[in-house]
Amino acid sequence: MSLTGSSMAGSAAKRTFEFGRTHVVRPKGKHQATVVWLHGLGDNGSSWSQLLETLPLPNIKWICPTAPTQSISLFGGFPSTAWFDVADLTEDSPSDMEGLDASAAHVANLLSTEPSDIKLGIGGFSMGSATALYSATCAVEGKFGNGNAYPVNLSAVVGLSGWLPMARTLKNKVEGSQEGVARAASLPLLLCHGKVDDVVQYNHGAKSSEVLSSTGFKKLTFKTYDSLGHYTIPEEMDEVCSWLKTHLALDGSDS
Repeated sequence: MSLTGSSMAGSAAKRTFEFGRTHVVRPKGKHQATVVWLHGLGDNGSSWSQLLETLPLPNIKWICPTAPTQSISLFGGFPSTAWFDVADLTEDSPSDMEGLDASAAHVANLLSTEPSDIKLGIGGFSMGSATALYSATCAVEGKFGNGNAYPVNLSAVVGLSGWLPMARTLKNKVEGSQEGVARAASLPLLLCHGKVDDVVQYNHGAKSSEVLSSTGFKKLTFKTYDSLGHYTIPEEMDEVCSWLKTHLALDGSDS
């Protein structure tokens, strides 16, 4: 359902991306924050919307889009819902910049129509986590990989069982901009990873955390779970709830 790998270069011809259905979970209390949540490879927005609706976060509006169906190199070209193409999970694997930018732009567009007094966040699982973290780097740089301006201000980013795309080039991009350094230092990130994850191995999550920290993301929290595989558990979602309450300053939190 959520098998995932790293990224693969897109074809030379410009691709079209047709995103699937978007599922929205309305806040049960006062609307204070909107979070776009991104599913893993082969999944859809509906399954996560059902889980998110059960969380004790009445002040959050959840937007759960569905990725485009596209040919996946990891599956020998077999089509699947995916935020970008993936081949394998190695640092030397080329990144599908076109797919990453298209998905990050889709997420930003979903957030751009929210009221100005609402705090904005992005979260995701597995490949959705990778897309969320890529979106965080775009927000910090102030632009997508293709040079287009990033249109929204993020207040929180959550990544579960994922990895950081474009990790090798991030440091130079952020450190080349004073604004980027300041944005990185102020953007809260929560990364969670299971130590027995057999799909996106733990070392990929740990390395992503190290790269982000060394790049200047000073408000990064990295939580590990000894017996967690490539799925989520109530303990992990409790951590997500507590973290979001604090960093989005929701009613009932101390921050």
